[in-house]
Amino acid sequence: MTATVETRPGERAGLITALTRGFCGRCPHCGEGKVFGRYLKVRPACESCGLELGHHRADDLPPYIVIFLVGHVVGYFLLETEMNYDLPLWFQLTFWPIVTLLGCLGLLQPVKGAVVGLQYALGMHGFAKLPLARTSDVPQSGGHADPETQRGPADGRAAERTPGFGPA
Repeated sequence: MTATVETRPGERAGLITALTRGFCGRCPHCGEGKVFGRYLKVRPACESCGLELGHHRADDLPPYIVIFLVGHVVGYFLLETEMNYDLPLWFQLTFWPIVTLLGCLGLLQPVKGAVVGLQYALGMHGFAKLPLARTSDVPQSGGHADPETQRGPADGRAAERTPGFGPA
């Protein structure tokens, strides 16, 4: 049985929740929409909750993290096999580059999603403004959403839950 954490439209998800959702390729706010349209191309907005994702600034952090992790893991196992086993050189020269390449390609998208989730949780690079509630969630008044229902940094309830390292 898996537990799900729902985030209301005016409430920011916690740090661990946003990182986990981003790592899984889901919207860090609602957990339902997809972050990526293609392998590393972040969608402009979440199709589920409307959170704008296009202004993220992941830049070079995901590759640095992936190189750090894969380099240490592959380097350790390469050293262990070299010191403890007598493997032929052709095997070492073909196996370890393939493992390194597959490890980097397998981790790059999840790590980039986690970095986008980190930026969302900390309110960085335009993530300070939360999405408006969907029209199905907001009581209808004249056929459009009431501007008074917008929640975000200017709302009194948002002062209690500021972006950052709050409860996860």
